[in-house]
Amino acid sequence: MSEWYLGLGPLWLTLELASVTTLILLVLSTPIAYWLAYTPSRAKPLVEVLVAMPLVLPPTVLGFYLLILFRPNGFAGSLWYELTGNSLLFSFAGLVIASVIYSLPFVVQPLQNSFLAVGRNPMEKAATMGLNRFSRVFSVLIPQAKRGYVTAAVLGFTHTVGEFGVVLMVGGNIPRETRVVSIAIYDLVETSNFAKAHALSGLVAVLAFCLLLVVFTVGRAEQNKKKGVVHQQLP
Repeated sequence: MSEWYLGLGPLWLTLELASVTTLILLVLSTPIAYWLAYTPSRAKPLVEVLVAMPLVLPPTVLGFYLLILFRPNGFAGSLWYELTGNSLLFSFAGLVIASVIYSLPFVVQPLQNSFLAVGRNPMEKAATMGLNRFSRVFSVLIPQAKRGYVTAAVLGFTHTVGEFGVVLMVGGNIPRETRVVSIAIYDLVETSNFAKAHALSGLVAVLAFCLLLVVFTVGRAEQNKKKGVVHQQLP
């Protein structure tokens, strides 16, 4: 009880949600980003717009339509109930699915940019060596796009940690089930418990700072590595 009263429970739940969401997003976003980076299809702008929609939609608007979709007589909600016997609304599973949709552009776009930076040449050279597409992606493309994966993972994780409107609409405010850290902070402020709100907000701010520090450190290391390769190639 004290753990949840102090706000550590919502923090652990948020970290669990962000971890699961990020892992799903990395798997789901890799083929999407690969297709967007290399496809000549005329449908590419439409897919890019659909992926980027969560960036411009107000969280309450997205949360409202997910609420309609996830309700027991909604399309996704009814399918989920038939498969599991549980409601998708006001559940951790519902939060995960909503978080994947809400944070999708924060993972797809860094991966797409990273794949574009790698270019087609390494993949074409691997093809001439007899590697199939699956092998080329996992043995050539992904290792060279590791900076993009670090950036995508950190952005997806931190964006999920900072969710409020979407998780409130879809998950409500159920202790030990859907009360994530952003909702817990809001509750503390509503009850004028500013000391605990400050402590919990400080923990989240420190976590975000450390994760972003990882991104910039990896980025600087990659830049220094490229500069070293260029210097070695110069006569």
